[in-house]
Amino acid sequence: MEKEQIDLDRDRQYCELCGKMENLLKCGRCRSSFYCSKEHQKQHWKAHKLICKEADKAQLPKHKSEQAPLSSEDKAPEKCREKISPERVDSASLPVTTHTEAPVVGDRRGEDGSNNETATPNGQTSSSPQKLAMEYIVPCMNKHGICVVDNFLGTEIGLGILENVKNLHETGKFTDGQLVSQKSDSTKDIRGDKITWIEGREAGCEKIRFLMSRMDDLVRHCNGKLGNYTINGRTKAMVACYPGNGTGYVRHVDNPNGDGRCVTCIYYLNKDWTAKEHGGLLRIFPEGKAQFADIEPRFDRLLLFWSDRRNPHEVQPAFATRYAITVWYFDADERARAKEKYLTGAGEKGVKVELDKPSDPS
Repeated sequence: MEKEQIDLDRDRQYCELCGKMENLLKCGRCRSSFYCSKEHQKQHWKAHKLICKEADKAQLPKHKSEQAPLSSEDKAPEKCREKISPERVDSASLPVTTHTEAPVVGDRRGEDGSNNETATPNGQTSSSPQKLAMEYIVPCMNKHGICVVDNFLGTEIGLGILENVKNLHETGKFTDGQLVSQKSDSTKDIRGDKITWIEGREAGCEKIRFLMSRMDDLVRHCNGKLGNYTINGRTKAMVACYPGNGTGYVRHVDNPNGDGRCVTCIYYLNKDWTAKEHGGLLRIFPEGKAQFADIEPRFDRLLLFWSDRRNPHEVQPAFATRYAITVWYFDADERARAKEKYLTGAGEKGVKVELDKPSDPS
């Protein structure tokens, strides 16, 4: 457990100026702050020197207030994660975990009789949905409001889901995404995706149904511990495709009016995706923070975040075909209030919720 805590602490290392998390150098004086280059340390020195001097006070009480050296021997480990914006302020970085579940039978032990915790290539530990939920997703969501899990189902299952989605696309099941309370002729200026709603029982959607069941398992293990929510249901799965011609979705909030959705859960299906070449980043602007988080829509990546006004977000223009599957989970109390408001017509004009198909994908 102690080692796991140390690894989490390393996950919080980032350049104090730009937020970059790769190839970092540690401040040679205070040894607690990091920079991606000497140039960024120099630019940030005016703000950092007060903290740096305080940390080093015991050892170097008469040290001049000159730029401290960077220590190349203390490079932070590279991690597979999304960058935080250059507008980043003093805030913990968003961690990313890798989930690889070992083969299981019956009592969730491996075929060789061992438990289902095995080493993954980056040194992390594979885990059951319960372990993943309790030790990573719950604390991460409650602290950051955003959570990223890589290698959620594994390559083989992910490819099966992608095949289901491509078949839906090729057989013409997708239609233009719609907006609530917007004129139809303005829709394409706001969102350029095509979507279809899947219950999971449709022919040819068996792998999508499996994904939904795994999402449900994960959320079930988190239930009662995600904020103050009591999750008692979800939407159908919304399968979305951005055609790759520079289409995106402008900044929006999934649940701005209390329709019951509390957690947005997105699974990405894009092999060999790089933001530099393909664009299509999901950019999240956490409320009250002078930062944003860029999430690449990488293959077999699961993303969770609060659905309400705490997480405005946008899909930046995509220049390759971009697939994602989104499910929204409902809080029992808010959903009940939304249904009552909808059925009684008590909601303000133009903000009634459509109870079966939420309108704002990600």
